[in-house]
Amino acid sequence: MPCREGTGIQIYHGGKGLMLRRYWRTDCPSCPLKARCTTGKERRITRWEHEHLIDAMYSRMEDNPSLMRTRRCTVEHPFGTIKAWMGSTHFQMRRLKNVRTEMALHVLAYNIKRMINMIGAGALIRAMAA
Repeated sequence: MPCREGTGIQIYHGGKGLMLRRYWRTDCPSCPLKARCTTGKERRITRWEHEHLIDAMYSRMEDNPSLMRTRRCTVEHPFGTIKAWMGSTHFQMRRLKNVRTEMALHVLAYNIKRMINMIGAGALIRAMAA
């Protein structure tokens, strides 16, 4: 959050192509709100240009924690299983196109294994042949 008493904003590109906003005030010692803002002689705040979206997500989670429980039950388990199959958290491929392909293959393998466990290998082969 920028300073309530003024602007002091500087926009710059951070590493990896991120657009960051840096709020940097040097006149904090004379500010009437200094005691509520910082204990140092000045305050610097750096925020990503899309950080408001992350803040909104955290706000929604605090307002309705059951959403995260639902997500945990339906989404997190398959991702954890796929990561365990991969043997680590790293992808073997590089570049986004290749990583997407690798992840798609992992998801396909997960779904095929689930179908085999649910309906059996023979029924899955017959359904795929039809």
